[in-house]
Amino acid sequence: MEQFWIFGYGSLMWRPGFAFVRSEAARVHGYHRSLCVYSYVHRGTPEQPGLVLGLDRGGSCHGMAFQVAPETWEETIAYLRAREQVTSVYVEKRKAIALIASGRTVEAVTYVVDRAHRQYAGVLDDDVLERHVRLGQGVSGHCVDYVMNTLAHLREMKIHDPALERLGRKLETQAASNSS
Repeated sequence: MEQFWIFGYGSLMWRPGFAFVRSEAARVHGYHRSLCVYSYVHRGTPEQPGLVLGLDRGGSCHGMAFQVAPETWEETIAYLRAREQVTSVYVEKRKAIALIASGRTVEAVTYVVDRAHRQYAGVLDDDVLERHVRLGQGVSGHCVDYVMNTLAHLREMKIHDPALERLGRKLETQAASNSS
């Protein structure tokens, strides 16, 4: 029997938006989580882009795998394409992922950044990264909320992402000084 899996590494982990049979912590090799996508819709605008996560080449990434029932697969993949492919900055790929608890390897659909796309930001220095996150706001809300929600979920899952932790500390420090 064919199994249907989705791999989430950003907001899909904490807000999948689709029905699933089960979820499990997972890892994909050959890609890492990175705030490397200028957001023109969800967390920014073309005039004031925010940043969202992409899977970029190199390393590995811990995230969440969601198993989807065969009878809801077509509906689920249509939903994900509408959500993730608004500006076609991601390439939909089927990748082997390792399920952490069960030790199994399954094939999952995931969204990898298209490095040739105009919204690919690449590696930004910390100050530029922070500025885009602080100023970005789009149809799905503030970029700061997106980053902090993702970071909170990663912390709950005991996943340490050094780049997001560094950015999160800056955002938390600024928020604390603004409330004093």
